[in-house]
Amino acid sequence: MKNTPRRNMLRLIGCVALAGSLWNAAAEADEPGQAWRPVTTVFHVHSDISTGSDSLESLVAQARSYGIEAIILTDNFLLRFEYGLSPLPGLIRRTVTFPSVLSSGVDRYLEAIRESNQRHRDVLLVPGVEVVPHYYWTGSLLGKDLTMHDSQKNILVVGLPSETDYKQLPVAGNYASYEYGWPTVLWLSPVLLVAPAIWLLNRRVERKVRVGWTFMVVRTRQGGLGVALLIVAGLLLFNNYPFGRPPFDVYQDGNGLQPYQRLIEYVRERGGLTVWSMPEVRDSHRYSFGRLGIVTVKTDPYPDVLLQTRHYTAFGALYEDTITSTDSGGVWDAVLGEYASGRRATPVWGMGESVFHSRGQAGKELFDVETILWVRERTEPALLDAMAKGRMYTVLRSKEYGLVLDEFALLSEATGEPAISGQTVRAPALTPVLVHLAVSSDDGRSHQIPVQVIRSGRLMKTGTESVPFTLTLRDTVPSAGEQSYYRLMIGTGQHRIVSNPIFIRGE
Repeated sequence: MKNTPRRNMLRLIGCVALAGSLWNAAAEADEPGQAWRPVTTVFHVHSDISTGSDSLESLVAQARSYGIEAIILTDNFLLRFEYGLSPLPGLIRRTVTFPSVLSSGVDRYLEAIRESNQRHRDVLLVPGVEVVPHYYWTGSLLGKDLTMHDSQKNILVVGLPSETDYKQLPVAGNYASYEYGWPTVLWLSPVLLVAPAIWLLNRRVERKVRVGWTFMVVRTRQGGLGVALLIVAGLLLFNNYPFGRPPFDVYQDGNGLQPYQRLIEYVRERGGLTVWSMPEVRDSHRYSFGRLGIVTVKTDPYPDVLLQTRHYTAFGALYEDTITSTDSGGVWDAVLGEYASGRRATPVWGMGESVFHSRGQAGKELFDVETILWVRERTEPALLDAMAKGRMYTVLRSKEYGLVLDEFALLSEATGEPAISGQTVRAPALTPVLVHLAVSSDDGRSHQIPVQVIRSGRLMKTGTESVPFTLTLRDTVPSAGEQSYYRLMIGTGQHRIVSNPIFIRGE
């Protein structure tokens, strides 16, 4: 098991060392001189409110036993997938649903988290959701090639300020996000059949019947047509429910990234954060429906979205699968290069994704992937601020030990201005800058690990070091008006660190 006391002590020592070297690195702080401290956080966790197996109480207990101080929950917001047959897709359809925050109740979800935080002051739960912004169908049942695409092309959303903001998330299947207007009138128009149907049901038909030497007038109701109209009206109304139009048609594949950018903008406008989840994971399953044939459900890897979308906060930079986006000169460096050159408004940060559903499932433990957030106090706003500004690094670890990034900082020799991950140093052009890093392990033992220091997408240093170690590298501030950055890739296999970048701008 993890050596929690030793681990916490080593991190405390690292925190004190970093605070001493960066005592004045408080450009973004309300209280200059107040030191940063690391908060061990697990991001992308599911509870039994959606597709996880553990209750909030169980998650808190596990976190406490491992020395984890915060969990950022991302329970599935809505898992409802439908396929309908034309021309009545709302009537002749198959719907598959799974437990979700929306089906359980957004209010209940947020209240359960608030109550847990009141009971347990040592482990902070932060609410968030995992959403499926869009999925779409190709092929057909008759052609036996029906395929649902992108049901796992997901975005993680945290930090929305209100329950209403969560309830109205513009994602596939969420009726609260549908568009209502003049088309709604058309979809409600079958109601107009009700009046003539009732008239027909009440209408009496008179006919004369000869009885002996005289005639009788017989009045009868012939309600067959009225009943038929009522049935047609009911079926059409059922088909048209909820009488709104989804932002994007799931039966068309030409929407591209519009549904995702729409969600990102919705969250950003309300002060929340968005994270592209596991962009390089491949998901593919085939399900047999007898004579109807095979239905394929698949999501192809999508690292290209990191370049093709804007204004999102971060992406899954470390999780238990193959990742190439973080390689030197890879997709992440291309995105950071756009920001450094002024072609992108905001930088993109890297997060560690636990993707935790249940203890022991697929060999997972809650501590496998951690994100270390640098904050001044352990509160929800402080953690979200660290996420938004990139003051964090991510760790993949085993139960035996994990690597600890005790220090990663830039220091301008000309001005003495320092910075940590997510911050920017402004220094006179072409003057010296120092890159400091210190790494240890929380088992206190020596381990040989590969180390890469990446400068603006290119390797500045690569080699093998024995932890614990400290490195100081000297470089030059870029030319006036230009910006570069430094980031770290440390370790291999089950023991890795991915840092977030520190920027430096020449003045």
